[in-house]
Amino acid sequence: MRKADKVIITCAVTGSIHTPSMSEHLPITPQQIQDEAVAAAEAGAAMLHLHARDPETGQPSADPALFMQFLPQIRQRTDAIVNITTGGGLGMSLDDRIAAARQVQPEVASLNMGSINFGIFEAVNAVDQFKYDWERPYLENTRDFVLKNTFHDIERVVRELGEEYGTRFEFECYDVGHLYNLAYFVEKGLIKPPFFVQCIFGILGGIGPDPENLMHMKATADRLFGDDYYLSVLGAGRHQMRFVAMSALLGGNVRVGLEDSLSLGKGVKAKSNAEQVAKIRRIMEELSLEVATPAEARAMMQLKGGDRVNF
Repeated sequence: MRKADKVIITCAVTGSIHTPSMSEHLPITPQQIQDEAVAAAEAGAAMLHLHARDPETGQPSADPALFMQFLPQIRQRTDAIVNITTGGGLGMSLDDRIAAARQVQPEVASLNMGSINFGIFEAVNAVDQFKYDWERPYLENTRDFVLKNTFHDIERVVRELGEEYGTRFEFECYDVGHLYNLAYFVEKGLIKPPFFVQCIFGILGGIGPDPENLMHMKATADRLFGDDYYLSVLGAGRHQMRFVAMSALLGGNVRVGLEDSLSLGKGVKAKSNAEQVAKIRRIMEELSLEVATPAEARAMMQLKGGDRVNF
């Protein structure tokens, strides 16, 4: 693993897991997503991981036109790295999931490194009454749902975004096998270092949120990639802060945001993405760890630059 002098904070602003009824603070409209992203950057996030939502219902959307209602404004207001999802929302086709990234040609795009059972159906038990008709079935249908990213899908994304537009990737690894999938593409020469490996803990269907699992994922990545990769970690739900802090202590990077957790701490709902970013930044600084600026993160990840995007 490359141990950076400074920690990259990624903020995942809205995502496609949580629904509007779970938190009144979840950004839905383009204006809300824009404002939340900029505030997160001002709080210390060097990279912004972005999804879009239908502004009327809050349902996840792959419509490039919706992305274009907030991406140019974010670029005007901050120099933070913009990272566009290719995971999209549950049930979207691959064409839908990559449509926005193909149009806007970002510096970074997320890339799930395999197919997994993706269970968020238990979340219905935390909501007394849903605001919108789509929310309950969206969650409950994940009892019989596979988040699909086959070898064919991964190669297509790498070629269409990486080779054509110079986009680099946040490689999202939900289990140990996903690291080996990444190693396969590295061996084939389709992916060049440095790799930004985002290890994800706590999603039902993926690897569990146990500290031993983080150590195992890191050890496996070290064996497969040596010093060709940067480790980053996100912990879903209540596991967020302790897991990302552990990543930083190991020399890795961190991801927070309302996509990953709606909480600020035990029993405390986060009122904004910036609150979570500010908290993890305080933790980093108390541990005598420096936080990377967007320019420093670009240099670490060897990105093409914000002047070469299409928004």
